[in-house]
Formats: sequence, structure tokens, C-alpha cells
Amino acid sequence: QVQLVESGGCLAQPGGSLRLSCAASGFTFSSYALSWARQAPVKGLVWVSGIYIDGSDTYYADSVNGRFTISRDNAKNTLYLQMNSLKPEDTALYYCAKEGGVAGLYDYWGQGTQVTVSS
Repeated sequence: QVQLVESGGCLAQPGGSLRLSCAASGFTFSSYALSWARQAPVKGLVWVSGIYIDGSDTYYADSVNGRFTISRDNAKNTLYLQMNSLKPEDTALYYCAKEGGVAGLYDYWGQGTQVTVSS
């Protein structure tokens, strides 16, 4: 079955960097667009970044544009999110998601990895 397993979340200082990973299995990884989304405490789920099947196109929310970089390794079935210049407002549970047959609709999600930005 489809599995998405995030890792790499931890406590980081403001201005620091983290790299999140999402290991995928159970589907043809290179055939689907993928995204990262996050949910801060007592807030809703917010889309953060997306990447096309071959990595040729990437998309970012305004709040992270210029600080975060999404990438994928189709040979390793792994999605990444490089997070630089972290801010306290980046604190959230980060999820990776697999796009289904319709652009912008996601049919599978990981369990999330916690990122906390605090001094």
C-alpha cells in the first residue's frame, strides 16, 4: 500500500536550517506530483510547496518563497524540503502529500514530522 514517511523534524534556532525527507513506497513515485503542507498549533493545514513529477517545476507559498527549496530524487523515491532562515512562525507539523489524478487534490498523506523553531 501507499506509504509516505516524513523525517528530519526537530528543534531549530531562528535563522537556522533543516532538511525534511519523505520516503515513499507503494506507488510509482516518478509519476506523481508531490507537495509539502504544514499545520501550526491551533491553525489549519496550509500548503507550503509542490514539485512536478520530474522536478522541472516547483511552487512555493509566499511565506516560504526564497527560504525553502523542494526537491525530489526519483531514483530513491524520496521527497525533500530544505528549510533555511527559519522563523518561529515556521513551527508546525509538516506533512508530505501525494497528488492524485487531479492537480491540486491529494490522495495520500504522511504522518507528519514536527518542526519547532525557537531560541
